[in-house]
Amino acid sequence: QVQLVESGGGWMQAGGSLRLSCAASGRTFSSYGIGWFRQAPGKEREFVGSINWSGHNTYYPDSVKGRFTVSRDNAKNTVFLQINSLKPEDTAVYYCAATTVAAGPLESVYESWGQGTQVTVSS
Repeated sequence: QVQLVESGGGWMQAGGSLRLSCAASGRTFSSYGIGWFRQAPGKEREFVGSINWSGHNTYYPDSVKGRFTVSRDNAKNTVFLQINSLKPEDTAVYYCAATTVAAGPLESVYESWGQGTQVTVSS
């Protein structure tokens, strides 16, 4: 099983950009699809993007399409989530998760989760 650690969160101004990282341990990282989720206070966790093992396929919900970009560097065992045009409603704890099947919005397919990184966007 792969272990995941998110980083890159913090306080940001609306309109800015942020890149979150998801660092993984384990030799088989390149065989995992990675999903990104977020959970705002008082809300359910929601899917914000995913990338397959090779990095050739990504998937985003309509709510973030065009602002969020997921990429990966398998040589560095790291997946990234780029967020542009930050909005106060992007404030949440962001999580990455790993799966050996198709990465997408279904949380039950993910076998490993990181501890999350807080992103706070002020207006």
